[in-house]
Amino acid sequence: MSGRGRARGYRAERELVVQLWRRGFAVMRAPASGSKIKKAAYPDVVAIKSGRVAVFEVKSRSKEETIYLEREQVAKIAEFARRAGGRAYVAVRIPDRGWTFVPVENLEPTETGFKVRKESLAEGLDLEQLEVSLGLRETLLKYVKPPREER
Repeated sequence: MSGRGRARGYRAERELVVQLWRRGFAVMRAPASGSKIKKAAYPDVVAIKSGRVAVFEVKSRSKEETIYLEREQVAKIAEFARRAGGRAYVAVRIPDRGWTFVPVENLEPTETGFKVRKESLAEGLDLEQLEVSLGLRETLLKYVKPPREER
């Protein structure tokens, strides 16, 4: 990765840390994220709120486009989330759009890893939906009664 790309990624990670902290998460950027440590599985960012754990691989793009991830990269954050009893997400920052969170189970496999299609970004979660996904917020749907079956 170029120096400019690394700097953009670092800024995005810091921004995500601030956004989640403001929403009440205990959150930190993993200092070894992006390094070539083979024996450990470090996500870019770890966030915890009310016992719910979310781990993030952070990506920053200048526009909506397909994002490719290495198989090992996804396996490591999924393993970290499993060990922590949490969920793993790819967090994507696009200017003028904000953050989009894609659960790793929604990634599409490729020959060498995974991808987040441009169209999948539109279906990704925003910050409020992320909290719902983690069980930290409820939606109004809980108050909607299912339709009665006709007899």
